[in-house]
Order: sequence, then structure tokens, then C-alpha cells
Amino acid sequence: MSEHLVNELRETLAAARSQFEYLRDLGVESLGTCPPAENKVSQGPAHAAAQESLDDIHLDLGDCQRCGLAESRTRLVYGVGNPNARLVLVGEAPGREEDLRGEPFVGEAGRLLDRILAAMGMQRKDVYICNVLKCRPPNNRDPLPEEVATCEAFLVRQIAAIRPQVVVGLGRFAVHSLLKTRIPISQLRGEWQNYHGIPLMPTYHPAYLLRNPEGKRDVWEDMKSVLRLMNAEVEG
Repeated sequence: MSEHLVNELRETLAAARSQFEYLRDLGVESLGTCPPAENKVSQGPAHAAAQESLDDIHLDLGDCQRCGLAESRTRLVYGVGNPNARLVLVGEAPGREEDLRGEPFVGEAGRLLDRILAAMGMQRKDVYICNVLKCRPPNNRDPLPEEVATCEAFLVRQIAAIRPQVVVGLGRFAVHSLLKTRIPISQLRGEWQNYHGIPLMPTYHPAYLLRNPEGKRDVWEDMKSVLRLMNAEVEG
């Protein structure tokens, strides 16, 4: 066996071991799976056919200079994933690695998000991932109200174009921005909310889980609720 194949096998085994350890930490007994994207069911009035695509919105966003964050960012971070996704995950804003690469959730927190999705039977290509803000705030500070007011309209349009079945808000700031509330995330998580007629599940941000691993079980319970709703909609 060539050295190249040996290295590939080692990497595959390491990835499988990492996923197993994560599932063990979550206390996962059995995995639900998300039905394929082509099974997406129609929704209520808030899901009326969108008149624009994600590409249209991205083109309109352009090399955005609408707020002061344009002066400090490296790259604008629009969003990635399936334009027909049944599940959209929304975070706060790009971090350092996201700012450098122009893609959301690619740092350590992003790798943890990938493992959460894998535990749900999904990959990035099955969902859509984006942030409230498209540019990194300096030193990862909290976004300012005027920055959110300027950028949020593009997020609203993205979600309208995708017409997902479920939205997951990742972390305090994203959830507060989406729901226009200041109720602590610890009280909101795990309880279904409504976002423009779409069921929204608030949960902890992967970065929070890196600092507080005891929160992984709570997030897994939230994700199981997401899977149950998605499966129930298809079966119904």
C-alpha cells in the first residue's frame, strides 16, 4: 500500500474517531436524519415564491460600502450552502478566519458546527449558513445597532429567497437580532419561535460550546427538535 493511501486512511480514521467522540459527548443514542432537499414542502404566506435569487441579492450587495465596517474588513462574507435548503443557520458576524476566507463558520467554531450537522445526518451542502452581518466587526466586538439596521435587510432577503422550512439562530446576538428581543438566550433556547412565519429554533453558538462544553447536550436536544419538526412536515 502506498504512503499516500496510508495517509488517507489515517485521516479518515481520525475524522471518524473525532465524530464518535463528539456524539459520545452529546449522549447521542440514535441519529435522526433530514429528508432530502427535494422533499421540501410548501409553507404559508410568508413563503410565497421569491422574486429574486441568492445570486441577485449577492449582486445587489456588491462590494458593500453601506456602513463603516467596509473600511476594516478583508472580505465580505455573504453565505454558503444549498439555495433550496430546508434548514438555514444564522450566526452573528464573521470572525477572523471568516474575514480572511470570505466564508462563514470556517474557524474552530465552524468545525464544531460541521460536527453538529454530521450528527444530524447532514453536511454543509444540505443547508444554508450565513450571518446577520456580512463584515467582521473590528476585534470581533458586538455589532452596532446601525450596522445591523443596514445589513439585516440582506439577511431577510436571503431567507425569503431560500424559503426554508426551519431557521436556527446561533447564539445570543443572532437570536436577539432575528427576534427583536433581549430575553437571555438561556431562556430562549429550546423553545420554538416565529420568524416571518418560519419556525425558528434559538440555540447556543458553537463558539460558546468551545468555552462551555457542558452546553453541547442542550444544543443536541435543540437539534433533535429541529429534526423532528422537519421529519414531521415531510411525513404530514
